Amino acid sequence: MGMLVNGKWHTDETFPTSAQGQFVRRDASLRNWVTPDGAPGPSGVGGFAAEPGRYHLYVSLACPWAQRTLIFRQLKRLGDVISVSVVDPLMGADGWAFTAPEGSLTRNSTPDQINHAQFLYELYVKADAQYSGRVTVPILWDKRQATIVNNESSEIIRMLNSAFDRWGDSTLDLYPLALRAQIDQVNALVYANVNNGVYRCGFATTQAAYEEAFDILFSTLDELEARLARQRYLIGDRITEADWRLFTTLVRFDAVYHYHFKCNLRRLSDYPNLWGYARELYQWPGVAATVDLAQIKRHYYSSHSSINPTRIVPKGPPVDLSMPHDRGRRYA
Repeated sequence: MGMLVNGKWHTDETFPTSAQGQFVRRDASLRNWVTPDGAPGPSGVGGFAAEPGRYHLYVSLACPWAQRTLIFRQLKRLGDVISVSVVDPLMGADGWAFTAPEGSLTRNSTPDQINHAQFLYELYVKADAQYSGRVTVPILWDKRQATIVNNESSEIIRMLNSAFDRWGDSTLDLYPLALRAQIDQVNALVYANVNNGVYRCGFATTQAAYEEAFDILFSTLDELEARLARQRYLIGDRITEADWRLFTTLVRFDAVYHYHFKCNLRRLSDYPNLWGYARELYQWPGVAATVDLAQIKRHYYSSHSSINPTRIVPKGPPVDLSMPHDRGRRYA
């Protein structure tokens, strides 16, 4: 993965684990907020007012956390408001990189059109010359102040949900006030046991740590399967932020996590309700454009040499998210 220490890049192919071999995800550290008027948000400092053209997203199409922000940008119709750069799916010795040639703007990867960086860590150093920590996507970048606003996906999607409503789709609220307590409760369950749970399986360094994470993951998937047998979405009959946070893990499950991270008790396609639900969300207008299974597979199987030393990317399995689903008819 590598990391910065006092602004200097250090190559490190290990993942942070506890003494018991459990994967430990470190919290994001850059936590300012864009708000409609530039007032301070729940954390950080103020001075980041929502404006069209001022902010830029740095993402990977392979990363589930970054995909959250791309989905919200699509759903909230902010494509002309917030620009995007896409790193290459292979995360090598120097971390995330921009390998697309200058002048090319493809769906798969792009150069850094804003700062002309070669590696993502250069942006962290530009924002803080003495930065220490992991270098992750997504990044919400302020072009005016030439700095990182925030690198925590769960907070970036909250900003996209409401801060830019003057220019986006103000009729869509994915974090409605009346449902926030329920959304937060489901998010906590899904994050710990599923979103991060697959990584706790894949990056565990002891058998006990792996089996603990494995059992919790599939117990939670069973619970979510039962929930979706009763209702169309996680919070009832209305799609919310909670659904999109789960979706980005589900879309990677059979192609990557089942094999690469040894999450192999069942496939997503073995869960009738979760599988239909994932297909429905994939077919939501604009969402399919944020899913690139080729980049997803290339990243995981090629970047994690400690798990897959040969870096061979498997050709299978086939994952057809465009298949019809019956979620609408079932819960009409």
